[in-house]
Amino acid sequence: MLFTITMRGHQAADLSFLLHKHPARVQVFGLKFGKVHVFYPEVSETRCTAAMLLEVDPVALVRRHGRGSGGTLGAYVNDRPYVASSFLSVAISQVFGTALAGHCKDLPDRVAEAIPFEVNIAVLPCRGGETVLRRLFEPLGYQVEVTPHALDDQFPQWGTSPYFTVTLKATCSLQALLSHLYVLVPVLDDDKHYYVGEDEVEKLLRRGERWLPTHPERDLITERYLKYQRSLVREALAQLQEDAVGTDATAERYAAAEEALEVPVRLNELRLEAVLEALKQCGARRVLDLGCGEGKLLIMLMKDAHFEKLVGVDVSAQALERAARRLHLDRYPKRRERVSLLHGALTYRDDRLHGFDAAVLVEVIEHLDAPRLRALERVVFAYTRPGCVIVTTPNREYNVRFESLPAGNFRHPDHRFEWERSEFRTWAEDVAAQFDYTVRFVPIGEADEALGPPTQMAVFEQLHD
Repeated sequence: MLFTITMRGHQAADLSFLLHKHPARVQVFGLKFGKVHVFYPEVSETRCTAAMLLEVDPVALVRRHGRGSGGTLGAYVNDRPYVASSFLSVAISQVFGTALAGHCKDLPDRVAEAIPFEVNIAVLPCRGGETVLRRLFEPLGYQVEVTPHALDDQFPQWGTSPYFTVTLKATCSLQALLSHLYVLVPVLDDDKHYYVGEDEVEKLLRRGERWLPTHPERDLITERYLKYQRSLVREALAQLQEDAVGTDATAERYAAAEEALEVPVRLNELRLEAVLEALKQCGARRVLDLGCGEGKLLIMLMKDAHFEKLVGVDVSAQALERAARRLHLDRYPKRRERVSLLHGALTYRDDRLHGFDAAVLVEVIEHLDAPRLRALERVVFAYTRPGCVIVTTPNREYNVRFESLPAGNFRHPDHRFEWERSEFRTWAEDVAAQFDYTVRFVPIGEADEALGPPTQMAVFEQLHD
């Protein structure tokens, strides 16, 4: 089984430091299941590829577990030497363990850096097919390219096999990349070559700490990773749910602090009023509020008879419960015909979101790291593809006007970035060009002559042939 990681961009050769593996020689590591070979097919300042070749000895594995005599033929003849499976996860943890832990003595500043990576796996078994593969990786911000393989080239009528050659592209830290692969490869294989016990729960929680609690396929991942052992699955899901709730509570406190910071300039009201005006200008009647939170925009739009259908989407179940209470959906059944709330991740393709005139993202994009932002772009502009998309985000230049905000701090502790006006304009124009939209920019709030407005808004409108 061959697995490669390619790092692109400036100083790409730093990959060897991040992986702690010398690029000038082939290194061989002996593990219980066989040998792991690490080498570099290409090394340059703009592109560097590290390869891991797993040489699995299935006969030795059978003999080691005491099944060398009287065992079935399947114990000796199987796909284990040729596909990515839990053997790859073990190899990653044993051979790339320092990188998986997020340590690099020589380049500590690059450990958390979002870097363009490309991963190729030949071959990956996907129980559930390409659909499950995409459901697992796309919400994490990956661009997924899949090449299916026939069961037998001589008999095409037999159809396709569950095996795929897979290319994954994302901009993220190396630690995040390895943690995703460590967990998700055996999940796709839906099998493990070793006993799954209590310690596997701890591994899952540790490797998935930063992304699994809010992943839309959290339950499927947990069940497969723990081989459907009910007690272990219940224990893991309880902890993951607790982590997700803790994230919601923290987010609520942070949002309150951000709102208090912006009260003197009435930013929240001004944002919603600007969005309302933009929606009417583009003639939208069916509107998606992506990242709707507690439903403040939905409440405003609901009061205007111009809007026929409103749908709010959020990854936080607690926020949606609060939105439902604020909208009084339980008290007014007819209101539910016009207003709906959906639980979902904005980085995940959702057929329920098709057919809308407009989508709104109010103060959402700055909460996403680079890989998830790329995924959101594809989901909203390429897949969901409403006629109009409205995006608001803070203007970082204006932050110096907030006296209570320490210099250099973001307005919200969960913000992954806050853009200056030129950065926002570059991003928006690139997105518009890539997905065939026009874009115009609207300032929100009283603009400072030198610093610009406190909030910036982009209004994308789809180009028509």
